[in-house]
Amino acid sequence: MIETWRWFGPDDPVTLAHVRQTGATGVVTALHHVNQGQAWPEAEVLKRKAEIEAAGLTWDVVESIAVPEVIKTRQGNVTAAIDRYRASLRAVGRAGIKTVCYNFMAITDWTRTDLNYRTATGAFALRFDAVSLAVYDLFVLGRPNADADYTAAQIAAAEVRFGELSADDIATLERNLIEWLPAREFVYDRARFRDMLDVYRGIPVEQLRENLFAFLRAVLPVAEEEGVRMCIHPDDPAFPIFGLPRVMTSAADVRQLFAAMPSTANGLTLCTGSFGSNRANDLVAMAREFAPRVYFAHLRNTTHEADGSFHEADHLGGDTDVIGVVATLLTEEARRRAASDPAGAIPFRPDHGRLMMNDIGMRVNPGYSGIGRMRGLAELRGVIKTIEALGRGCLTTAAHGSVQAA
Repeated sequence: MIETWRWFGPDDPVTLAHVRQTGATGVVTALHHVNQGQAWPEAEVLKRKAEIEAAGLTWDVVESIAVPEVIKTRQGNVTAAIDRYRASLRAVGRAGIKTVCYNFMAITDWTRTDLNYRTATGAFALRFDAVSLAVYDLFVLGRPNADADYTAAQIAAAEVRFGELSADDIATLERNLIEWLPAREFVYDRARFRDMLDVYRGIPVEQLRENLFAFLRAVLPVAEEEGVRMCIHPDDPAFPIFGLPRVMTSAADVRQLFAAMPSTANGLTLCTGSFGSNRANDLVAMAREFAPRVYFAHLRNTTHEADGSFHEADHLGGDTDVIGVVATLLTEEARRRAASDPAGAIPFRPDHGRLMMNDIGMRVNPGYSGIGRMRGLAELRGVIKTIEALGRGCLTTAAHGSVQAA
């Protein structure tokens, strides 16, 4: 597997020099300064690629060429938006970057209520608090008919919590939910967010799914021509929020996607954290079933809480068997080598990470601090090296505790 690192460009507090020090060899990034639906100029792609290579790294994955809302809703000048997306695909493909991660989430990207949840160790993690979401949805946003999406107990808990929050608390919650993301290509205030929710109220989940298929029917031929593999990222969290339709939350969703679009250019970003936010998902089973179409992996973990909340755990902690997922992906890589499958090695990145040690109090993109991700990468590297060694049959542990050749 190829060790990569999410980098948000020249303004990222974690520099390319830092990335090199982690031991990662590849970079996952985008043209964040040209990411509001414009076509990416090939010259800009090559300039960014040269910057990365000058640091001794390779640009392995584009994450992401943003899919504009006009494409998701099919409202507006869809043809022009598709043409710009095709042009961006051609630019990255011709620059030699052959893996493109994207998502098809309505309005939102990954959503958390708390960006600085203090853990038992004193480090900080990202958290999704189901009660806080209900507070915002019911009593701040005032989404019409939102109460139908919550139980009586959830509504009662949210009403109590709302009474305990200060104006500053509510402002922070709103910023976390609708305004903030690193390098986000869109920013909403409350009024614009309500307007977009109104748009999606008329788009049921099967219509959004068909809009996804229509998008892929339009862009996959270009991806095929340029040798680019498209990798859809799951919805995060992998269950409905704000009454919005979700089309990538489960194995059933992935099956529908691959059945509708069998092209090998149509692949999956296996995000263990996003899919793992839904208790019903078995990540090892999903890795096994979809392995031939997994072209990119985000490896992280989540711990579920009784009320539907969850927080991000250590990479090898939490409720997802990340070691089992890694073992499955390594088996798939071995199959690809034996079959001379052009999909080749799978790039992965340690996704998110605890805010810890010297990074606390420093300027960071929440979820993307340096030390926490470096810890995650080191843990994952250890897992990979151990599985590879055991797979070669080169290690046995004798009764006296020494390691001998098998």
